[in-house]
Amino acid sequence: MQFSESLKKNHQFRSVYRFGKSYANKYLVMYLKENGTECNRIGISVSKKVGNSVVRHRITRLVRESYRLQENIFNSGLDIVVVARKSAAFAGYREIESALLHLSKLHGILKEDARK
Repeated sequence: MQFSESLKKNHQFRSVYRFGKSYANKYLVMYLKENGTECNRIGISVSKKVGNSVVRHRITRLVRESYRLQENIFNSGLDIVVVARKSAAFAGYREIESALLHLSKLHGILKEDARK
């Protein structure tokens, strides 16, 4: 079952960048904004500065899969934009997953029972 949708339009990303709050770590930057709905919407951005299309798509898949497997521990009603940093080009799945969960904890968007 899918709990989340994707952010696809430029104005959706800009809204999260402009009105959202951000935290960063070595591999990722996460912007967060409440959307007033029952589900989360996630957008993933990987710049050409990170690498060629193969590298960029690999990072996108890693972030999407990390979020998908942990989706049930996130609070709902959020717009999330994840921006990959240059160092993410050399990161594996475990590093990306750890970075995503670290940023989620900083934002305080994990459900109470998942924090224990």
